[in-house]
Amino acid sequence: MTDAMIEITNLKKAFGDHVVLKDISLKIDKGSVVAMIGPSGSGKSTLLRCINLLTVPDLGDIRVGEQRFSFSGKSTRLPKDRELAKFRTNTGMVFQHFNLFPHMTALENVMEGMLTVLHKPKAEARRLALELLDKVGLSDRADIYPQRLSGGQKQRVAIARALAMQPRVMLFDEATSALDPELVGEVLNVIRALAADGMTMILVTHEIAFAREVADQVIFMRDGVVVEAGPPSVVIDNPQQAATQAFLTRFNA
Repeated sequence: MTDAMIEITNLKKAFGDHVVLKDISLKIDKGSVVAMIGPSGSGKSTLLRCINLLTVPDLGDIRVGEQRFSFSGKSTRLPKDRELAKFRTNTGMVFQHFNLFPHMTALENVMEGMLTVLHKPKAEARRLALELLDKVGLSDRADIYPQRLSGGQKQRVAIARALAMQPRVMLFDEATSALDPELVGEVLNVIRALAADGMTMILVTHEIAFAREVADQVIFMRDGVVVEAGPPSVVIDNPQQAATQAFLTRFNA
């Protein structure tokens, strides 16, 4: 048995002739927070999408909890819709752009997955959604439509919506990069609270100071490979690889 909640083995992904992921292997322990950093185009977001099977890997293995999927090129077959839906409920994902339903209030956005996927009674879904909005500091915005929410508020609703599916893992794909600088902190505070609660999380982020503070492990990627991985005290404060050092000088980290 292993304590790893997520295990990735020899993962490869190409789009045409462009190889995006080159033989990635990782283990992420239950309850740990992993920050993935690196230049744009290094494969970080693609790796996150492969973990959630939004992007289908070409080769390799992915395990989240007890669910394992193997990929072997052209012979790979995606799991059936029901199994795939179950898998994705365990791997909540928050994107750079919020993707809220504009015709639904904040409360209805959070309730929707519980009603349509988890088939919870409406009263229970409403109660849980209100609790989650309170958790992200938006209990007073439950009846507000997305167009009247700030970017930070929309992202917090998106986090609450992902949490509504009761995932075992949360994946954040540059969740603050589309926000105005003054709104970044309110989203990071929610992620910080989730870390304190013991949620297993992977963050693709350019917030280097935040990665240093909240992450148990930092992974630096470049050109589709993991260049360096370890605790923030090593990867951020004392990087061993020249590529990592060069990248971090841009952030005065």
